Amino acid sequence: MRKALHLLHLPWHDRLNALHGMCVQLKTSLYYSLVFGHIGRQCKIYKPLLLSNPRFVFIGNNTLIRAGARIETIVLNESDPPSLKIGNNVNIEQNAHLICGKGIIIEDNVSVAPNCAVLDTKHPFKDVTDQTKLGDRIEPGSRPIIIGENSLIGFGSIILPNVRIGRNCIIGANSTVRHDVPDFCVAAGNPASIVLRYDFETQAWVSTQPSNSGPNVTA
Repeated sequence: MRKALHLLHLPWHDRLNALHGMCVQLKTSLYYSLVFGHIGRQCKIYKPLLLSNPRFVFIGNNTLIRAGARIETIVLNESDPPSLKIGNNVNIEQNAHLICGKGIIIEDNVSVAPNCAVLDTKHPFKDVTDQTKLGDRIEPGSRPIIIGENSLIGFGSIILPNVRIGRNCIIGANSTVRHDVPDFCVAAGNPASIVLRYDFETQAWVSTQPSNSGPNVTA
């Protein structure tokens, strides 16, 4: 009853957005819960661009995935199927690209900004005698990608195979992450490098850059 009264007092545009969100949540619980490996409570999955093998995707509670997502798990070995796990209270914004051939773990309270890609596969190219189309050659990473709790992946960033991002990290916009990022760090650039670390002794963020070229990071 309280929700209905609140809805009635919203401006028309906000009311329509709220109603749309309620419809999306209903579709998620009635339909997507049947095709994904698991979907928790109060999740909203807007219309995706592509879902491939969603039975290997496991989603926690109160998670939001905006429109245009490409969520693809690739079965390269039947005895070792892929696993894409998304935790609780995660938001993945529009046009995200999640490709999983081995394992991707997105922990609780992670935010993924629009137009990001998380890819744990690559296209091997060194065998020049292989007549297989390069785009069809797929090799999984050697270990799962992990994005740690309460981290934020900035707009347009790319997370490549085998990367582990720690807790409470920020990846700057348009970064390409090829190497691990420890807890409580800010990384940015292509390739991404650590530009700030949190110092618990001084309780301040400390730049890793030369003093005359401090970091300019946008997430």
